[in-house]
Amino acid sequence: MRQLSGLDAGFLSLETSTAPMLIGSVSILDPRTTDGRLGLDRFREVLKQRLAHAVALRRRLASLPLDLTRPYWVELEPEKVDLEAHVERTRLPEPGGWHELSELMAFEMSRRLDRDRPLWQILFVEGVDSVPGAPQGSIALIGRVHHAAVDGVSGAEILGALFDGTPVVQDVPAGGQRPRREPRALDLLVRAGRDLASAPLEVSGVVGRSLLGLAGGALARLRQDDTAPLPFTAPRTRINRPIVAERSWAPALFDLARLKAIKSSEGTTVNDVVLAVCAGALRSWLAERDELPEEPLVAMVPVSVRTDSERRQAGNLVSAMLVSLATDKSDPLERLRAIRDATRSSKVAHQAVGARTLVGSAELVPFALSGLGVRLYSRLHLADRHRPLFNLVITNVPGPARPLTIAGARMLTHVASAPVFDGLGLILPVFSYAGTLSIGVTADRTILPDAGGLAAKLTTGLEDLERSLAG
Repeated sequence: MRQLSGLDAGFLSLETSTAPMLIGSVSILDPRTTDGRLGLDRFREVLKQRLAHAVALRRRLASLPLDLTRPYWVELEPEKVDLEAHVERTRLPEPGGWHELSELMAFEMSRRLDRDRPLWQILFVEGVDSVPGAPQGSIALIGRVHHAAVDGVSGAEILGALFDGTPVVQDVPAGGQRPRREPRALDLLVRAGRDLASAPLEVSGVVGRSLLGLAGGALARLRQDDTAPLPFTAPRTRINRPIVAERSWAPALFDLARLKAIKSSEGTTVNDVVLAVCAGALRSWLAERDELPEEPLVAMVPVSVRTDSERRQAGNLVSAMLVSLATDKSDPLERLRAIRDATRSSKVAHQAVGARTLVGSAELVPFALSGLGVRLYSRLHLADRHRPLFNLVITNVPGPARPLTIAGARMLTHVASAPVFDGLGLILPVFSYAGTLSIGVTADRTILPDAGGLAAKLTTGLEDLERSLAG
C-alpha cells in the first residue's frame, strides 16, 4: 500500500464532471497471426498473462472518509482483476475509417472511469475496414487510464509490458513479492496517522528547496537575459475558457524521417521541429477566425524526471517548462529558429529551479482542499477572468523504435490522447513509434468541433516548413 504523491493526487483533484483526467490511445492492429486471427478471448488471455508486469493495471484506490489524506494505491493480485469488466468489445459503423474511429475515441475520452476498480479500460474495436495502411478487418484498441496512475513515460512502459516483438506469447512469471491483502479501514487510519504526523517535516523540506530553486532560477534569468515566459503571461485565446464534457479527437500522422531531416538541417531537436509544426497549425487556425493574438502563444512542455531505476515505476514523475511558440512570426523557418532559442532559454530556467523541486511542490496542497478548489474554479468560471497560466500542453513521448506485436498481431499505428480542463481546452500529445510520429489532437468540442481540421493543418504546417527550407 502506497500513498499517492502530491502530483498523482492533483490529477484526481482536477477531475470534474466536465474533465475526466484520462490518458488514452488508439492502437491499430493487423489481426492476422500465424495461428489465425486475434479475437477478444485470446486478447484477454494475453492480458491475464501480462498483468504481473503492468503494476498500474493492478492498482485501485483506497480512500479515507472526508479525504483526510491523499488516497492510497492498493496493489491487487493479477487474478483479482476482472478482465471482462475492463476489456469490452464494440464494432465501428461503416465504412470503418478514421472518422468513425475518431468519433468513438472522442466519446470514450468524455467518460469517467469507475474508481472502485483499477483505473483503466480497453475497448476491443472490430470493423476497422477503411484506415489507410491497415488491411480490411483490422482491430483497434482504445485504451484509457487515469492520469493519476501514469504519466506519458510510464504509459509507454505499460505498452512495452503488454506487447512484445515476437509472434509467440509465453507465460510471464509473476516474480517478486506477492501483493499483500487489501487493507481494512483500521489499516488506512493507522497509515494516515503516520503520514499526517510526518507531513510537517516533508513540507518544510519542500518549501526550503523551492525557495532556493526559485532564487537560482531568478539569478539564471538575470545572468543570461533569459526570455523564458513566466506563468500567467500567455495571451487570451478561445482555447483558454471553461469547457464542457464532450471531446473532439483526431490523429495526424507523419514519417519521422521528415522531421529528423529538418532537425539535422537546422541544428535543432526533433521536439523543436514538432513544436514548430504545432505552432504553424495553431497560427493558421486562429488567423482563419481573426483571433490570432499579437503576443506569441505559450506551450507547457512536460519533462520527465525519471531516473533509470524509476523507468518502470507507475504514477507521475514529470516536471514542466514553458516555451514561447513564436506564433507572432509568419515565416515558418524564422519561427522554428525562434522556438529553438526559446526551448534552450526555458531549459536554463527549468534546470535552475530544479525539476525535482517543481514536482515536490505538489506535496504542499492538502488533498481535500485541492479538490474543493478545483470544483469552485469550475463552477465560478474563473478561467474567463484571468490570463491563462499557458495556452496549451504539447507533450512528446518517445515510443519503441521497433514494431510491437501482441499474440502475433502487429501494431501498425499508435496515437495518443490526453486530458483537458477548464482554462486549457486543447492538448497535443505526440508519440513516436516504429518510424512514425503521431499527434492526437484532443480538445473540448465547443472550442474545437472539428479536430480533424486542426490535424490537417498540422500536416500543412510540416509541408510549409519543408518548403521554407527548400526555398
